[in-house]
Amino acid sequence: MKFISVALLMMSTLLVAGDYPGDWWREVPRDQSNSWEVLPQDALKGEVILSKRTELGIFSNLGESEFEFEGVFYKSVEGLWQKLKYPDPMDKKDPRHKFIYPYTRDEVSRLSMWESKKAGDMANKINKENGIKFVSYRGKRFEYKDMSAGSQFHYKLIRGAMEAKVFQNENIKELLLKTRGLILRADHKIGLNKPPAYKYFDIYMDIRSNL
Repeated sequence: MKFISVALLMMSTLLVAGDYPGDWWREVPRDQSNSWEVLPQDALKGEVILSKRTELGIFSNLGESEFEFEGVFYKSVEGLWQKLKYPDPMDKKDPRHKFIYPYTRDEVSRLSMWESKKAGDMANKINKENGIKFVSYRGKRFEYKDMSAGSQFHYKLIRGAMEAKVFQNENIKELLLKTRGLILRADHKIGLNKPPAYKYFDIYMDIRSNL
């Protein structure tokens, strides 16, 4: 009887809700989680968490995935996001040229996972100390949290990078298609009033609907 119970438990972890891998919902002990984290088992019926603890973590902006966007090579979407906070070589009057940063834009482009996030955090500190409130892309300055034109321009950039990531990596495209029928959710808490570029799960669902 004990053997049968164990066998049934193993089967339930292999397949959940049809042909989806049960590992996507694998339970993680709460005492092993991070304060910011939404765990795989926190998904409601019909949902799946894009957890960095499963293969779906590749859909995180931090996920390492090589792609080219507008003539520049990146190792993650986060690399594009965070490099915007660094001095812009196409803007000679950029006041950030006066300060010392830990990386160049090219170097940030080639970062992924927590190293790319850390690069942005370090730039945030320098910019805040010096009253810099804008980011920039190819000479265009904007505030990506203004919930207006800046946020819209930022969304266009990030979405473009996400599309490049999917269409230039067949394995990522196939994995996204594999999630069809499920609502994608972030593996971290996102405030209700965040700009649209933050909602990467919604962007991936929109990209998926057009595959």
